[in-house]
Amino acid sequence: MTDRDNVDSHSPIHPAGYRFIAIFVAVAVFFALFGFPWLARLAFLLGAFTVWFFRNPERYAPLLENSIASPADGKVLSVDQVEESEPFGSLPVIKISIFMSIFDVHVNRIPVSGTVREVRYHPGSFFSANLDKASSENERNLVVVETVWKSRIAFVQIAGLIARRIVSRLALEDRVIKGERFGLIRFGSRLDVYLPVETIVNVHPGQRVRAGETVLGYLHYE
Repeated sequence: MTDRDNVDSHSPIHPAGYRFIAIFVAVAVFFALFGFPWLARLAFLLGAFTVWFFRNPERYAPLLENSIASPADGKVLSVDQVEESEPFGSLPVIKISIFMSIFDVHVNRIPVSGTVREVRYHPGSFFSANLDKASSENERNLVVVETVWKSRIAFVQIAGLIARRIVSRLALEDRVIKGERFGLIRFGSRLDVYLPVETIVNVHPGQRVRAGETVLGYLHYE
């Protein structure tokens, strides 16, 4: 299930990684003390990778009020109009899928300012996050945010083949600000974003995006 601890930290290393780093350091010290230098070096290297994986950089959200910031670092897998979706039923929406490899920053950020209207966690399988069926069958956490203009967008954290833990701090009626940290997914995963069908999309499949900075699109208002 989701873990709501320490996800808003501005530390350069995300607090969710502290215990993993501590484990690798302890293992490295153990092997070094008992005469297994190559195992100690391996544990140290794994610890160094964990420090890098849980890096937590500062980001600066786009200023235009109707802009939609990417909630994740990674590569855009697809941009499609769908007629049926988990967040909005039979209401047509635009779905943007972003794949995060183990080499991407995994801290997730709020795409638009507004109020959280729905949070829905689903346990599930752990198919590779770049497969279409990951959206409906993997462990996932769905959030719907309503803007001050009453537009609703949804974003879904989806655990991947290696990931086994979704971290999120969000709860119903929380006020959120575009670009702020709200969670992460450990060790390879995916974010699906659902936008109103009239959204002006600003990204394309294959494009690299950065959480909290890259503009996915612009909400349309009359």
